[in-house]
Parts: sequence; C-alpha cells; structure tokens
Amino acid sequence: MIEQLAEMPTYGAYKDSGVEWLGEVPAHWLLKKLKHIGVIYAGLAGKKGEDFSKQPRDGFSPFVPFTSIANNTAEVKNIYQYVFVRKHEEQSFVKKNDLLFLMSSETLDDIAKCSLYLGDNNPLYLNSFCKGFRITSEKSIPKYINYLLQSDNYRHYFGVVARGFTRINLKQEFINGAPILLPPAPEQTAIAAFLDRKTAQIDQAVAIKEQQIALLKEHKQILIQTAVTRGLDPNVPMRDSGVKWIGEIPAHWEIRRSKFVFTQRKELAKPGDVQLSATQAYGVIPQDEYESKIERRVVKIQFHLEKRKHVEIDDFVISMRSFQGGLERAWSEGCIRSSYVVLRPLIKLNASYYGYLFKSSRYISALQSTANFIRDGQDLNFENFSMIDLPIAPLEEQCKIADYLDNQIFLLNKSTELLLQQIDKLKEYKTTLINSAVTGKIRVAESVQCGAEL
Repeated sequence: MIEQLAEMPTYGAYKDSGVEWLGEVPAHWLLKKLKHIGVIYAGLAGKKGEDFSKQPRDGFSPFVPFTSIANNTAEVKNIYQYVFVRKHEEQSFVKKNDLLFLMSSETLDDIAKCSLYLGDNNPLYLNSFCKGFRITSEKSIPKYINYLLQSDNYRHYFGVVARGFTRINLKQEFINGAPILLPPAPEQTAIAAFLDRKTAQIDQAVAIKEQQIALLKEHKQILIQTAVTRGLDPNVPMRDSGVKWIGEIPAHWEIRRSKFVFTQRKELAKPGDVQLSATQAYGVIPQDEYESKIERRVVKIQFHLEKRKHVEIDDFVISMRSFQGGLERAWSEGCIRSSYVVLRPLIKLNASYYGYLFKSSRYISALQSTANFIRDGQDLNFENFSMIDLPIAPLEEQCKIADYLDNQIFLLNKSTELLLQQIDKLKEYKTTLINSAVTGKIRVAESVQCGAEL
C-alpha cells in the first residue's frame, strides 16, 4: 500500500517552506500561523475553583458525541471526558467546525490531540484542560485543517514544544504559532474529501481484521475449555462432574479440590535467586527478560527484600491480577515479591495442561466467584484458590491434551499475528497517506475524481 503513494501524481513545482520539519511544499501553497486564520478560546475555569475534569455535577453531563473526523474514538477518548454540557450560561460555547485541543495530558501522545467538533450549536463548554479554535478565514476549510493538525509532522511539532514534569502541558502560544499550510480552498476541500473516503476505507478494513481477531480469540477459548474438561476423544463415555464451571467430564477422570492438588510454597528467596515478574502476557519470567520484551523499565522491589518468596519452574503464582487473567505459570526459577502466593503441585501433573486450564475463561469466572475482594479491598489468596474443584485426567492424557493445544494455539496465534501485522500496515498507510496529502507530497484532486481505491 505504501508503494501506491509513490505512483500517485505530485505537483509541478515545489518551494522551500522555510520550516525545517515541513520541508518542500507545493509552490502555490501559502504558509500562515494558525492565529491568522481564526481565534483560540479557553475553557471555563469554573466557579470557586470547580474542576470540570472530575465527575459531572448537577447541570453537567458528559459530551459523548464529540468525535474526530476520522471517527477514531480511541484517539479522542482522552479529550471528550473533559467536555461538558453547561446550561443557563451566556458565554462563548463550542460551535460546529471548531477545533478542540487537549492542552494538558499525562503523555505526549495525547497532548494537543486535535478533533473537529461536528455537532450542532448546543451550549457545549470546555474545561481548563482544553482549548477551542474557531476558524474565521473563509479561505481555510476546517476539515482540511483538522487533518493537517493530526498529521505526523504536527504531532512531532507539538511533542517538541510541550513541557511538563508530572503532566505534559502545552502553552497557547504554540497552538497560535503553529505554521499552517494553506492550499487554495478548493484544493483543501478536495484533500479533505479524499481523506474522508480513504480513511473510512482503511478504518473499515481494520475493523474487519479486528473482528477476525476477536473470532480467533473466541475459538481459542472454546478449544481450550473443551480440551481441558472433556479431553480429545469425542466418543469417550461422559459423566456429570458435579461442578458447574466444568460440566461433563470423561467417565474415567476424577474431580479433586484444588488444595489437594496444589499447596503453598513458603520457602523464602535463596541466595542467587533472580528477581521474577508475574505477567499475564508471558507468565512468570525474570524481570530483566520482561523489561526486554516490553522495551521499558519496571518498578524494582525496594522494601522487604528478605520476605521475597522462592519460585521453582512449573510452579504457579496467584496475584491480584489473577482475578482478571488466571494464574501465572513459572518458566524460570527465582524469587518473587512477598504479596504473591506461590503454588507447588502435590501430585505428578503436566504443567502445560494446568497452564491452559488456569487461563480458561470459565476457570477465571469460577475464581472470581470465590471473592468479595473488589468490595473489601483484600488480595486474592490461597483460600480463594482452594475453593475451586479441578478436573484430574490421567497424566498421559494430560500430556496429549497439552501437546494438542500447543500445536493448535500456535497456529491460531500465527493467524492472529498475521492479522495484527496487517492492521499495523493499514494504520501506517493511513498515517502516511494523511501526512502526504496535507503536506503536498501527493496531489489528490485527480485521485478523488477518478475514484482510486485502496
């Protein structure tokens, strides 16, 4: 798809924009500061220091219809939580085709995130985290300006000029002073129409692939649940397990309470034990390995080092997050923080089989049903784990089930990975397409007329 951009027409003549990060632009395009095509206005400070970023008070309600022209609600979710409806006030309010900027954020990704308000003229107000910009120049098309300010070049510009320690903040002067590329108004309209259509096609393609991923995940869960509770032989005699979350099991299988299958490992950390991290994505692995996988540092244990617990390979670890994602299997020997519960098997079993079992959605639901800790603030502990009955298949059968699931899950994961790569390429193409169109690297008018597709 990126290659298609190279085949699209370009403008006949270019000039140096005078802005390093914009480079050369079409010779007939103008360059103006944003403040020269409209006016910026601030959000309400509130009465007596009222903070509009908190939950709405009487007379206020979240402004849900706020969205970007690209209809990417994920991109604007950090903005519209700051937008509220205020009635009975006669101050300036957000109007249709106003641009909305998030001026304070926890991350650079969200700072100055721009969206075009497409609603009507209801009295909608911004709080002090946001600023609005109203285009007053008839030669500036709001949809085009919105796409321009969403492009990579401008995201980089706002990232460079933003400042802050605990939060990232952007001064109004950098919004007003942003250099704006202005083709003739008909060209702006053509570029916006082109991007409306092309980004809609890309978003639809992404949505289809995300739906396919969701179906693969659903199929994976069904596959796991069926294998770990019913085995691999569809013709084997079955019986009722007497356990709601398990259902029917092969007649020769057993049911045992968890505390007779696993017990707590209470050994403290041994000299030379590496520090482990319990993760939902990778299981229990060395902290250094986890940092390498996620490409960032994690918080190190600073206190109560003497209380860290020893962990053996193929142990399982219970954490508070087990309530959401199941128990974590240990892939390495080492130690873990004292707040975790370490489980070691009491019987000979296949760790891979129970690794799949503990990650099945119905087991996680059963684990959730044992606890009231969401209300009481307690940790998920061994007592919660002990309340759940487990299926016990013969060891040889456990091994066969684990091998079968290893192979099937590998294939499903490869399919999911391929779809994710395709989504990444589509998003990259969308970003490049927007950037190329609004900075004049491609000429889109002919493409709009001939109806070029993805």
